[in-house]
Amino acid sequence: MRAVANAILVVLGWAAVGISLLLSGPALAGMDLPRGNGLPVIVQAGASFLSLDGFDENAGTFRATVDVRLRWTDQRLARTGPAAGSPPETLRDAEAQARMREIWVPPVVLSNQIGEAALSDDGLRIYPSGRVELLRRVTADFSVDVNVERFPFDRQRLPLKLVVSGLTVAEVALRFDQSDIDYSRPSANAALAGWSVGLVDLKSQPQPGWYNGTHAQVVASLDIARQPGVVVASIFIPLFASLVIPLLAIWLNRMEDGVFQVDTYEMVNIIIGGLFAVIALNFTVYSSYAVLASGDNTVNRLFALNYLTLASALFVNILFARFNVVSRLFGPYVQEQAYVTIMWAVPCLILTLATAFMLVAYV
Repeated sequence: MRAVANAILVVLGWAAVGISLLLSGPALAGMDLPRGNGLPVIVQAGASFLSLDGFDENAGTFRATVDVRLRWTDQRLARTGPAAGSPPETLRDAEAQARMREIWVPPVVLSNQIGEAALSDDGLRIYPSGRVELLRRVTADFSVDVNVERFPFDRQRLPLKLVVSGLTVAEVALRFDQSDIDYSRPSANAALAGWSVGLVDLKSQPQPGWYNGTHAQVVASLDIARQPGVVVASIFIPLFASLVIPLLAIWLNRMEDGVFQVDTYEMVNIIIGGLFAVIALNFTVYSSYAVLASGDNTVNRLFALNYLTLASALFVNILFARFNVVSRLFGPYVQEQAYVTIMWAVPCLILTLATAFMLVAYV
């Protein structure tokens, strides 16, 4: 009797498993990769920028509302017979999310998204041919690599990185065609204070994964250009003005019969005042634009030129006016002519370098 009872239990167990598979089989099959057209599954990707809510270049983040569009074909969803001519199935929000749990959806994520999205809405459209279009609207913060080498004439690229998670390029590939390029653009309301909004560029950049695998990635980058007017007025005019201070310590002195008429200590006081002015300006600029503190950029070059000019003015005054080194070695006439040459050569060299720095950034 015990053997019969065990056999009955085994049969009932297998029957329960079979019924479970029958009930869940279609839904689970729909969650598998659509292999009707072979592998990899081609998913077309595009993204548009609806609004730009902020750009923190010091933190390397921007906040935006974007629409991500994915399109693929799943032959298992194709309709036959009279239903083949029916309109597409269009679903929004909760209905779309419920339907997405029943079918296969590309596991595409925004890899540079920071934290949870403030808004995430889905729209799903399934055509009778089996063509599927997923539209996801997201409001969130995104990370961005900021390059200020050409500051204040720099251009930045605000990227959306669409990456296939968990599947390699042999299983799912991201592509884009002209229709995706046309779709990927900023809206008329996408504006950012202090910046001019340009176009969106799509680029395929596969990413390395585990065990020598590669994951498909498409990067949609919005090009923005800095409006330099305010920055030039608030940073570069003071930087150029501070360059004049040590030059005054050279210009204001004068010679008569090889003898300097202004005491060296007065010139040195001007130079020290210029040093404190540059330090204060340095602190002010880097407090507002911390991103400029590291790396090679126009501001750092001009600050370095300011310190070099201060050191040059101090060296000239000590060498010529304080210790009369040239006069002792070559006579007062040579010293006077050498000083006149320096009065014009040093300012011309310094101003030429400063102008070159700005032109390099502009061009």
